Amino acid sequence: MLRLARWGWLTLALLAAWPAAAGPLAERLRERWQIGQAEARAAGLPDGVRMLSALRYGDDPAETLDAYLPAQPQHAPVLFMVHGGAWRLGDKGAPAVFVNKVQRWVPQGVIVLSVNYPLLPQATPRQQAQSLARALAFVQRQAPRWGGDPARLVLMGHSAGAHLIALLNADASLAHQAGAQAWRGAVALDSAALDVPAIMQRPHPRFYDDAFGAQPADWRALSPLHQQTAATPPILLVCSSRRADACAQAHAYADAAHALGARAQVLPQDLSHQEINAQLGLDNAYTRQVEAFLRDISR
Repeated sequence: MLRLARWGWLTLALLAAWPAAAGPLAERLRERWQIGQAEARAAGLPDGVRMLSALRYGDDPAETLDAYLPAQPQHAPVLFMVHGGAWRLGDKGAPAVFVNKVQRWVPQGVIVLSVNYPLLPQATPRQQAQSLARALAFVQRQAPRWGGDPARLVLMGHSAGAHLIALLNADASLAHQAGAQAWRGAVALDSAALDVPAIMQRPHPRFYDDAFGAQPADWRALSPLHQQTAATPPILLVCSSRRADACAQAHAYADAAHALGARAQVLPQDLSHQEINAQLGLDNAYTRQVEAFLRDISR
């Protein structure tokens, strides 16, 4: 069923402009708008936030995204959020992925997106990154219609999603081939797959074999650390200090970026892997540190 939440301010304008005699169509529009608002409230969204649900950005059924829009966006910044799940699981609708981020930032005038993509075994991480590149190009084309600024876009992802957005950020050619424009930077939330060859050459969980295969050339091609250049946009690498390898990889990535002349910042947090995602957007020091990075790259 078509959701009026997808129609946004244009639908309200039509309803206001049409006379009462407009009849059944106006009633259907009004009903759909009410359904969309009910969906937003059920998701725990603030009043006035508009949810554009399951927008298709590609041909694969998994290539969909949800957009959360402020009441009256004007040249709004855009946050492009990608879920994790070991490249095999996860969904854009999981509360930890979007709820606190939407509650904090959409009322401040930010458009927040939550993006799905094809998963293993149907799609390799390379194909997943290519899907996200198509999503990025789609979002930048649509952003002006939503009141957003396609140039003021920041990539964000958690876990496997953090690896994928770090790869896109490091190797901009993937996104440019899909028609995407430049973006401001990225926030990687606790990826432990920034240096893929290092992972694959020591004992590791089996799911890394499922993701990255057995070929060293593939490891390097899928390794954000090895794909970055001097032109790589700025990145904030949030890492859990409770995990054995996440912060070590984040610091190694940042050191390599600095050697190239690129910008990378490490933000260790005494939080679990899941808390890194779920607590971002709460009123805490962690959220404010991420916001400071976002302000810095938006100047």
